[in-house]
Amino acid sequence: MSEALSLLVQLLDIERIEVNTFRGRHPIEERQRTFGGQVAAQALMAAGRTVDEGSVHSLHSYFLRPGDPSIPILYEVDRIRDGRSFTTRRVVAIQHGRAIYNMQASFHTDEVSLEHQIAMPDVPAPTTIGRLEDRLKEGGGDVDEWFQRPHPIDQRFVGELPWSPRRSREPRQQIWIKADGELIEDPLLHACVVTYASDMSLFDAILAPHAIRWDTGTFMGASLDHCMWFHRAPHADEWLLYDTDSPIAHGGRGLARGFLFNEVGQLMVSMVQEGLTRVVDPSKVRNA
Repeated sequence: MSEALSLLVQLLDIERIEVNTFRGRHPIEERQRTFGGQVAAQALMAAGRTVDEGSVHSLHSYFLRPGDPSIPILYEVDRIRDGRSFTTRRVVAIQHGRAIYNMQASFHTDEVSLEHQIAMPDVPAPTTIGRLEDRLKEGGGDVDEWFQRPHPIDQRFVGELPWSPRRSREPRQQIWIKADGELIEDPLLHACVVTYASDMSLFDAILAPHAIRWDTGTFMGASLDHCMWFHRAPHADEWLLYDTDSPIAHGGRGLARGFLFNEVGQLMVSMVQEGLTRVVDPSKVRNA
């Protein structure tokens, strides 16, 4: 297990301070705001630790305010319903006495089902693609600082890197991802790590057609909401193809969709995210 993954597992081991209240920590790093995937993953862990039967099958959430990485986050869980097949939880993440994130998660016991799914795209195997840190050393464009940090998720981009001048201008991105090490057999932990990873690159599909940089002061981007459906229990430490696209950006918001397939082609998780795409200085922004 890499040091970054070990830290993530520790961050997901949130502290129970009351029956339905948990406290989450932050990594020690220089950040202006908390990474949204961390908040979502910790909130899902808080919800899951109050559920006795079933595994998470969906979550719907809103990012309300930027998280402050200098203080802990409190997660308050509302046990909305405990049914025979479905269990529902509502989680509110709180800092400075105000909600910064809201999630509703549903848990379901396995049942006999109708069966069909879309086909996995035909892409190169992850073992034929270089690790992100190795490709960064080779160059390939002006790299955002975020990508240069150690990450708990091994990322193998299919095709050109998203910031490369040779990249496709289509609003789509494909990337193989997996936890950078072996995790214990805990379905909730695996679901939380996948939730964390799902927020790392979904927004990139929205930005792909545009000559936009996060660090130029011309553009303000942020996740507004995040929804996930767990069709099968994912193994976060096995390769998952993250196939994403963005059907529209308009009115200061962009929509992105993502599908996670395992290596044998099973669709494991689907997700949708809307993001803020506010142009601060229109004179410096153009389509690529």
